[in-house]
Amino acid sequence: MSTLTEPLRHHHKHCDERFVAAEAAVIDKNWTVAAQLLPDFLTEMEAHFRTEEEILFPAFEAATGMTMGPTRMMRLEHAQMRELFGQMNAALTNRDARDFAGVAETLLVLMQQHNMKEENILYPMCDRGLDSQSGELEPVLHERLGATCPTTC
Repeated sequence: MSTLTEPLRHHHKHCDERFVAAEAAVIDKNWTVAAQLLPDFLTEMEAHFRTEEEILFPAFEAATGMTMGPTRMMRLEHAQMRELFGQMNAALTNRDARDFAGVAETLLVLMQQHNMKEENILYPMCDRGLDSQSGELEPVLHERLGATCPTTC
């Protein structure tokens, strides 16, 4: 059975794949490829964050009245990850594989923890709390994420 948040779950995996590809290019010091792959990863992540922040979270907050709970924490974590994205860009610009690896390791841990919280706590809450709106919200999520992730999201 498909759930409202299924496209977001699939998009997590898609983003993870983009991250691994960009990181591998930096490890190989293939700076030309890394300069193509890192922006691809960052575009996917921003599409994901914006879909949650502009569509899913406001709908959930309106339906439940919960504005200081899990959605607030997820927004804070999005901000932390965005700061790390800037540091990764700087390391790439400087062709500093060591700095990039350090930031990438921090980001990986944060992304893993963040995704687990979303997939195991927030998304099930959204699936229940937004069940009556899933018919109108699900196409919007697919449209938002499908533009960057057409085959799996």
